[in-house]
Amino acid sequence: MEKHELVIIGGSAGGAQVAICAQEHHNLDDLVVIRREKKVMVPCGIPYIYGTLDDVDSNIMPDGVMGKVKIKVGEVVSIERGSKILTLSDGEKIGYNKLVLATGSNPVQPPIAGMDKKNVYVVKKEHSHLREMAKAMESARHIVVIGGGFIGIEFADECRKRGHEVTVVELLEHCLRLVCTDELCSRVEGALEERGVNIITGSAVQSIGGTDEVEFVQLDNGREIKCDMVIVGIGVVPNTKLAEDAGLEIGTMRGIEVDEFQGTSDPDIFAVGDCAEKYSFFNGEPVAIRLASVATREGKIAAINLYSRRWRNVGTIGGFATVVGDMAVGAAGLTSAQAIKMGYSVVIGEADTVSKHPGTMPDAQPIRVNLVFDRRSGKLIGGCACCAMTVGEMVNLIIAGIVNGMTMEQLALFPMGTHPQLTASPLVYPLTDAASDALHKAISNV
Repeated sequence: MEKHELVIIGGSAGGAQVAICAQEHHNLDDLVVIRREKKVMVPCGIPYIYGTLDDVDSNIMPDGVMGKVKIKVGEVVSIERGSKILTLSDGEKIGYNKLVLATGSNPVQPPIAGMDKKNVYVVKKEHSHLREMAKAMESARHIVVIGGGFIGIEFADECRKRGHEVTVVELLEHCLRLVCTDELCSRVEGALEERGVNIITGSAVQSIGGTDEVEFVQLDNGREIKCDMVIVGIGVVPNTKLAEDAGLEIGTMRGIEVDEFQGTSDPDIFAVGDCAEKYSFFNGEPVAIRLASVATREGKIAAINLYSRRWRNVGTIGGFATVVGDMAVGAAGLTSAQAIKMGYSVVIGEADTVSKHPGTMPDAQPIRVNLVFDRRSGKLIGGCACCAMTVGEMVNLIIAGIVNGMTMEQLALFPMGTHPQLTASPLVYPLTDAASDALHKAISNV
């Protein structure tokens, strides 16, 4: 029986980050990653397989990023914690000293009649499944996407690039409603509609009809939408079966219970990524935020803490960004509605500018930034941005401000660096302008 100092179960973002950092920080060379898939998908790149990339193999995470780690393709079916032995589906046994669970998540499969019909797909992170989807898409004409979150709208936009008719059905009153302001949601919906995507909000799919293959979906209001392919992207649930069978504690959001060091209820087992429970940066309550960026951060924390507890997870802050056509949008932290629900007294700062200066520079794009502050402490607690393709890094700046407790005044006086080709003008830099706007409103008690 093989025995290794460190075994990582799961080789996507969180597991890969553990492998990288364990080698860098502990000089470990006796570690193995056990994963079910021979080829690992880049999670956030999956929708782009079907339009921008046009090939499943263009979205592979290279094994080389993990250095000299040993990779074993197989499925772990049990953990014997007392003897520290893993059993694989083929009967092979592998021992460990330290174990990290990065088993990820499974797509939500809603209880909709007809989900078993041909050409109905949930979005799995599996190479063979995604290839099958690509093949089915070649003959599809009208695709219904169930779910108007980030995955849903990205699939919708990418399918339009291929010339498909696309309809998005979202249960809530807006697409992206869980993370964005109503204004931003409306902008995204407008951009999708301009690109020919049909948007239906405030409705649920009641059933999927047809004989063997999907022919239509029926909504809860009785309306039928003809289609020959359905893509379901309404979220994921933590993959915790292995942990549960091993007797590890499970949290209220159904993730593996972890402490601030990513440790589980077993001192030699850690959990990272979608399978691990998340706790809000703002109030410590469990949250259902599952992102590759969160997984890699947790992977670093777990790797550092393998032998002594050194790095703490201060809590999860969601940071989201996407692109629809030529419009990019992003959000981080709390929306004003979420903040008010948590008991914050909110003040909002707004700014409109362009991405370069002067605004006549080639490819200059509009930028709108909305920042949410706690009126009592003055601290930044959320924000969103839209339009310019620099939105992704703008969201990261907002997260940096949140995690470091920056106030309206500190952000208003933020010592930014600017350049005509790269940023907005220092006279109207969006972060400082939005913070100044909030500061004036707070002083005026608006």
